[in-house]
Amino acid sequence: MKPNILLVDDDEGIRFGFTKFLIKAGYEVTAAITLAGAKKEILAHRYDAVLLDLILPDGNGIDWISSLRENYPAIAIVVITGVGDIPRAVEAMQRGADNFLAKPVNMQNVDVFLRKSLELEILRKSVSAHKRMKKQFEPYFGESKPMKNIQKLISVAAKNDSAVLLEGETGTGKGVFAQWIHDNSRLKDSSFVEVNCSSLRGELLASELFGHARGSFTSAVRDQQGLLEVADGGTLFLDEIADMNRDVQAQFLKVIEEKRYRRLGEVRIRRSEFRLLCSTNKELQEETEQDRFRRDLFFRVNIFPIHIPPLRERHEDIPGLAKYMLGVLGKPELELGDEILRLFAEYDWPGNIRELRNVLERALLLADDHPLSIDHFAGLRTGRKNRHYSKAAMNLRVVEEEHIRCILNNYGGDTEKAAKALGISRASLYRKIKKFSIPLSS
Repeated sequence: MKPNILLVDDDEGIRFGFTKFLIKAGYEVTAAITLAGAKKEILAHRYDAVLLDLILPDGNGIDWISSLRENYPAIAIVVITGVGDIPRAVEAMQRGADNFLAKPVNMQNVDVFLRKSLELEILRKSVSAHKRMKKQFEPYFGESKPMKNIQKLISVAAKNDSAVLLEGETGTGKGVFAQWIHDNSRLKDSSFVEVNCSSLRGELLASELFGHARGSFTSAVRDQQGLLEVADGGTLFLDEIADMNRDVQAQFLKVIEEKRYRRLGEVRIRRSEFRLLCSTNKELQEETEQDRFRRDLFFRVNIFPIHIPPLRERHEDIPGLAKYMLGVLGKPELELGDEILRLFAEYDWPGNIRELRNVLERALLLADDHPLSIDHFAGLRTGRKNRHYSKAAMNLRVVEEEHIRCILNNYGGDTEKAAKALGISRASLYRKIKKFSIPLSS
């Protein structure tokens, strides 16, 4: 990806010379004439570096440097100044500029200074990423056998650059696993870009991924960088990829295969080298068989599938997860009594870990800095009492198996009619028959 430079200078000749040279040297250049124009640009677009003249029609560039550095700590700042203003250039560096160039400017020096300043930008981003990681809690995955196996799989995923598909119900922590894989991979110091495919559809999702050119659709009032561009050199995480509509699936498949794409409404071809992580709360193979998800894209994203089990299938992890969540919520010193833990063990957690966190957060609000008691989980007890199912019926696997057995029995073992009644393909039905070891009458 080409470095994006904001050139701020009111001299038309200097702007023309700099722009021509920098584009030839492999940069993208946007020019501003005033401080006001530069401030507007920096808010609207992402820039890797600013080339800043100190004397401008509406003020002195030096007055902007401190705030520019504070709000954009990683950006490279190179000051352009006259020979007689060297003391002011030194002051500019004290305020946060990386380098300065004295007029008349040797254009070869511009490229050298910019590259050195951009190296500083990369270093700042790396330091910032490490600081953020230190502040974050190391995720607690659990001590159960299923989660020990998951930890082995995500460790393998972190050591490789292959596409990973995280499967599991809503709230099982697929996003946390994706972040962990990135943070423990060779790309940990690069960007981690998350896109929720269920919250954006069609043209909006395409625009978010690929970016767009001004005027490409009604609300496109300016050029917009896409998240593929931001993810270049890092990790792209597509959350709930099964909800991506088929038109965007076709476009994205081309990106995976060629690492090239175009912004909407633009003819220029751009490149993006990223590591792909995906998640889904649906059975993606079944979505493919129902022609709701492209088969060729499925094969591309399903290279290393990891299934995250729901919380009801690993109740032994609940005490540790609850303790971890209390720490995340700022109350690591609080203890959960035996009565509360028994209540947690008897509940089936349809919302999984996300529901566990919400329940604990609500209880902390009700407790108002007092010890937690069973009364602070009244909603959980009510939810449990309103469930008139048997223990077996609480298990979705059992419900699914019994329903399939019933339908097959109704149709005398005719798999074609049974599959039609169930709303699935015969291949999916045969896979479930094998999964549940259901005998078929000959």
